[in-house]
Amino acid sequence: MLFLEKKGIATHFIKRIDQRNQLIKKLKIFPIEVIVRNRVAGTLSKRLGIKEGVVIKNTLIEFCYKNDKLGDPLLLEDHILFLKLASESEIERIKIISYSINKHLTKIFDKIGIILVDFKLEFGKKVGPKKQSIILGDEISPDTCRLWDKKSKRKLDKDRFRRDLGKVIESYQEVANRLGINLDGLK
Repeated sequence: MLFLEKKGIATHFIKRIDQRNQLIKKLKIFPIEVIVRNRVAGTLSKRLGIKEGVVIKNTLIEFCYKNDKLGDPLLLEDHILFLKLASESEIERIKIISYSINKHLTKIFDKIGIILVDFKLEFGKKVGPKKQSIILGDEISPDTCRLWDKKSKRKLDKDRFRRDLGKVIESYQEVANRLGINLDGLK
């Protein structure tokens, strides 16, 4: 999160308290999940019948309604407006921030030999009397991203668990190591 803050992207992160806890800003989260896609994978592959790994020329942004009872359905921007989940200007701001996050993350992962296939984000507004800008209110980790080794295309993310590929912890540790993040004490 500090990396994104340095790039001018407001986040909910304030400070790390210890290896397992952090202090964050209280946000009113939009009931929308934002999925940023650079390559075809997961549900996009299944939904459209396109082979996983195909490069998406112009990054796709998809929205899902965060509603467990409905299975988090895919939303069009018109659905978001109809359901009053966000305003037109809020949707546009969320998209701008999402594209910016993608640009910065793609660069950092590329430098360490990892393809950022896709990732999900959540956004919110600070709770309080003042009108607040939109803030990233989510983590960025192998649980929220699809990350593939650039050379081997080996999955280093949540799909290791979802597809029963094994070596979940080792893969997450590899991502952390490549990023220079020390995970000692988190096991």
